[in-house]
Amino acid sequence: MPRIKAITTGSTPSFLDVILNFAEGDKSSSLENQDTWLGQLKAMRDGRLILYGDDTWLKLFPSTFAHADGTSSFFVSDFTEVDFNVTRNVPAALDQHDWTGMVLHYLGLDHIGHKSGPNSPHMIPKQAEMDTIVKMIYQGLESESHLQSTLLVLCGDHGMNEAGNHGGSAEGETSPALVFISPKLRSISQGRECPTTALNDGHEFYTKIHQSDIAPTLAGLLGIPIPRNNLGVFIPDLLRFWPQEDRVRLLEQNARQVHDVFQQTFSNVFFQDGTQSEACADVSTDGAQLACLWYNVKKISDLQGQQHDDQIQQAALHTVRAVVFIERRTDTLQFLTEAQMLMSNTASNYSIVKLYAGTAIAALVALWNFCRSFPLLMQKPTFGAWFLLVTIVHGVSMFASSFVEEEHQYWYMIASGWLGWLGMKQWVQTFGIGVMTVNERSGRDRSKGWSAAAAMIPFLIMRILRCWNQTGQKHASQPDIARRIFPAHNYLLWSLVLASYLVVLVKMSLPTRSRKGRFVSLVAAFSLSAMALAFKISFTMADSPELLRGIGILRALASSGIGLVIQARTVFLGMFTYAVGIILSNRWKRLNPEVEEKVTTPIAVWLKNDGSEQHGRAETLRGVLTLFLMTQSRVTNIPLFVLFEIQMQVLASTDLSAREISLTSIILQYSSFFTFGGSNAISSVDLSNAYNGVSSYNVTAVGILAFCSNWAGPIWWLTATLLLAGRQQQDRCECLGQLQLLSTSFVANTNMSVMLACTSLRTHLFIWTVFSPKYLFTIAWSLGQHLCISVAAFELYIWWLWS
Repeated sequence: MPRIKAITTGSTPSFLDVILNFAEGDKSSSLENQDTWLGQLKAMRDGRLILYGDDTWLKLFPSTFAHADGTSSFFVSDFTEVDFNVTRNVPAALDQHDWTGMVLHYLGLDHIGHKSGPNSPHMIPKQAEMDTIVKMIYQGLESESHLQSTLLVLCGDHGMNEAGNHGGSAEGETSPALVFISPKLRSISQGRECPTTALNDGHEFYTKIHQSDIAPTLAGLLGIPIPRNNLGVFIPDLLRFWPQEDRVRLLEQNARQVHDVFQQTFSNVFFQDGTQSEACADVSTDGAQLACLWYNVKKISDLQGQQHDDQIQQAALHTVRAVVFIERRTDTLQFLTEAQMLMSNTASNYSIVKLYAGTAIAALVALWNFCRSFPLLMQKPTFGAWFLLVTIVHGVSMFASSFVEEEHQYWYMIASGWLGWLGMKQWVQTFGIGVMTVNERSGRDRSKGWSAAAAMIPFLIMRILRCWNQTGQKHASQPDIARRIFPAHNYLLWSLVLASYLVVLVKMSLPTRSRKGRFVSLVAAFSLSAMALAFKISFTMADSPELLRGIGILRALASSGIGLVIQARTVFLGMFTYAVGIILSNRWKRLNPEVEEKVTTPIAVWLKNDGSEQHGRAETLRGVLTLFLMTQSRVTNIPLFVLFEIQMQVLASTDLSAREISLTSIILQYSSFFTFGGSNAISSVDLSNAYNGVSSYNVTAVGILAFCSNWAGPIWWLTATLLLAGRQQQDRCECLGQLQLLSTSFVANTNMSVMLACTSLRTHLFIWTVFSPKYLFTIAWSLGQHLCISVAAFELYIWWLWS
């Protein structure tokens, strides 16, 4: 949506447009009442516009198109139908004479990029398909008489990085292609080599322009007024289509229009009348330099506009025109370029006072929470040092753009250090410090020795997790497990996936010694797991069929003929029913304590790690939640839950205090977010599972599913460590309270640091591409993960234990 706004109005989109881009049902971002070249075309005599493709255009221009066939841009798993629905309308439209402009917005390439990246095996065939469509349209321009004066503009609204995402500042993301095509443009074609020779970084272009430059260029080529809010500059290469005098006239029209925008925005600073010495006396500021440039443009334009009746004067004027033509064009282009740069870098008209007030409030909240948690930190100085290290270093790193882009490296380092510390602490507690003789060592309890050695397993697994999904900006295209190993060894992937569902199946079986109860629980858990697995196989067949290549039995299961929406709804309904049954069963047990039993099955004791049936049922609920999170995750990320479970069981076997559980929860929540492929770029938001079970756009359902999909790892670790804290031998309320207090203190400090960074760096080059997206993710962490998930889970667990 922001890019469409730039293309049609020539203005610079605001950061709010990026946010509203995710709200498909939003109407507040409509451009219906703004001046655009679409509106200018419609206002022409017999003006009639048609649209085929992305329905974002219909949201932005609700009553502009006389005929439209829109397709949703958020069903990113569709590579074929979403484009076929566009192409099938093109031949008939080319034969018709009743339209003034036609917009074709194809989505297949974008979807392939999001799903598999630019190196996907689907990419080349899709590009070849687009080539045939361009060829078909161009042949129509050449052969149909009513299309002889038609202009075809082929462009991308954005590019993509090596991971297939966009929204950041990488060259691949900000450098989409643009081609103006028409038989009438042959006269100015320079016969350039096509395709270009790729440089070392893979990007080479004939020339580069700003996306907003499309609006004034289209206005000039189509003979319509330039949109009044335009900040774009007429593309110089296309000026050759006109005689020299007309070229300057077009540029000066462009300059006057941009001047009007600045006059309204900075009326007290720029463009005051006066002599050249007055206008250019002080050029110490950007505005003063721009005023001087405008004076030069205006002076020469006024000279051009003077009327001279005397033939000698006319001859002299023509001589002057010939001499100053290059100067006129240069000065005008320089003014337009400087004005565009200045206005594009000008931030929104936000209130500095409100920014400072909000930052001050965040600082007071952080200080208040720190004062509450400080006594708790000082009771154990070593732990206090760890907590302050994690919190302060993370807060300080928010002021560096590179640290924000590569935040995952910080959390991987902290997680490895903390888990290694816990492992060494367990080893020291078991064997002590110092050198022991062989006889002394052999006399130790072997089980304690194995336990101490096993305490290092979470640290070792962390090394695997950090290689699972490459994320960030600098190394996003590097080989990883999810995108390099699994596609090449899909048998390994599905073996791990099946093992993951088997572990969840065991987790979901109710802990009871009743033979009938165990049978019913096992059948229900097996049926639910089987349905979830079948849905994931079918989803993968539609989403990433290359992951099923050569596995006939799974491909056969994916050909059941049952729609994905029906399958997903069935799975969700089964999960909800099973969870309600567990809650009611626990309530009945609480009301009938005389039937309380103990779990005696060895595998159930290991997986649930508690002998009481009440805690066993809580772990069973966590198994249902794990199944839901697996359903909302990419298939390549499903084995992560098994590795998380192993880490969790090892941590549960060690003697962790409530404070250590709290810091473990914070660290593993954040590190798991990046392990799943997340980052601080909006382009990394995964929408592939946001429509599971949704047949049409619903902002609430899609929002919840999208959040659960992107925060699957943090949600899992939050609930796991919450149950771990609830099993402490000391006062449970105190343990859970410490968990909430320390988590809130960390979140408050992060909020303060990010708000302070955004406020102090509001003029930074990367404020909109790095710091502002980080602020959005901080809001999601604070409101979504901490307030809605953490606090809600805390209250539910308290109710579960004491209701």
